[in-house]
Amino acid sequence: MPLGDRHRVAVVVKAVVRAADAWGLTNTESAALFDVPTATWSRMKAGNYRGILDQDKLTRASLIIGLFNGLASLFNGPLARGWPKAPNAGPGFDGKTPIEVMSAGGIPAMMRVRQHIDALGSGA
Repeated sequence: MPLGDRHRVAVVVKAVVRAADAWGLTNTESAALFDVPTATWSRMKAGNYRGILDQDKLTRASLIIGLFNGLASLFNGPLARGWPKAPNAGPGFDGKTPIEVMSAGGIPAMMRVRQHIDALGSGA
């Protein structure tokens, strides 16, 4: 079900923008991760977005916020903020950054990266 209530949309967008800013993402990287045009991302970042969030965007937002929180609880300081843009030699990354993997692979890749962090946090 799309989210159209302006206040709730603003809260979700603000959380996603904060995560992207904390990770040092460019507008292009952020737009690709959230799957919106760069101009739309710029409006979101400026607090001028007046649209709705469909199920795809709500799922992406949930995964981004969950990943942000998972990294913050797993790592301390700069590593929590830098991990998404650091090349990763682990399985499923093949030397690419998590942001590259998630942007290219969409929601399925975002879910795998989130599960990876959750597994690290649980000691699995």
